[in-house]
Amino acid sequence: MKKLTVVISESPGKDPRKRELEANILAALVGQPDVAVSVVPHLYDLNEDHAGALFLRSVNGPLLVLAWLYPRGIHWTLDRLGVKGRVGQTQLKRASDEDDKNDGGKDDKPRLGAANAPARTIWSLDFQDGDTAEAHVQEIIRVAAQVKAAVKLSAAEAVPVAISSPPIQNLKSKIGNPPARRWYPVIDYSRCANCMECVDFCLFGVYGVDDAGRILVESADNCRKGCPACSRVCPENAIVFPMHRTPALAGAPGTKPGDLKLDLSQLFGAPSALDLADKERDAELVKDGREAVGPPKRQPCCDLRPKDALDKLMDALDGERL
Repeated sequence: MKKLTVVISESPGKDPRKRELEANILAALVGQPDVAVSVVPHLYDLNEDHAGALFLRSVNGPLLVLAWLYPRGIHWTLDRLGVKGRVGQTQLKRASDEDDKNDGGKDDKPRLGAANAPARTIWSLDFQDGDTAEAHVQEIIRVAAQVKAAVKLSAAEAVPVAISSPPIQNLKSKIGNPPARRWYPVIDYSRCANCMECVDFCLFGVYGVDDAGRILVESADNCRKGCPACSRVCPENAIVFPMHRTPALAGAPGTKPGDLKLDLSQLFGAPSALDLADKERDAELVKDGREAVGPPKRQPCCDLRPKDALDKLMDALDGERL
């Protein structure tokens, strides 16, 4: 029987409440006939050669991953590990989440999209989107039923479907030892326009370009821990730091490209996102024994930020004065 592969990505810490939620979900899923469940260490900390990453890449069919990250962060962290597929829509969301229906942006600018993505679906669930194990289990059962129905339909139409069924892991089984904690960006290719702003801005060699001319995170561990500066200069909000405490930088729903809201704190002298990015990068350069470079000269025509409500109001006032 074909099954939905479910992978539980453990919390990076030792919070007993998180461990209990993970264990309860795992225990409930082991008895489900249409689900094959496994456990890996914290997804974000895995490197490409870790046993957990190798296992994830071995799954060639429908996949659902639960992790302590926003779904957008889960999907593009998986993509960076070579685990690719289409974004599966889930129904389990926080009541406070805005509907993020426009990942591709509001303009007609071409987006890269995931490279070499197979015709399979990956569902991403954030543990924090449900208060109980039951809520997560019910959503997984719903997705598994959807997968089963699709397999039956494909079989009836004589269309071959490649779906793997890894062995169910017992409650104490894990794939690989816990890896060291990491800090690096992932790229949301559904938003990325390949503008290369991040390559020009980052001076630590984190970003590179592949043979096809696509931007990529080339040297993830060159990133300075805690520094999200490059994400602030990205005009498409395509750079995600899944473990950042600020939801907008960690891939929270509702953070749309070009949808910058008026920040009233800036009226009282707080730095803009670009100024803050320059300061964050310079602080890391100094820690590295290098000289700060300071903010570049940005001409109005080259400003990375679209005009927000305040900019438009000031333009209108200036026009009246003239």
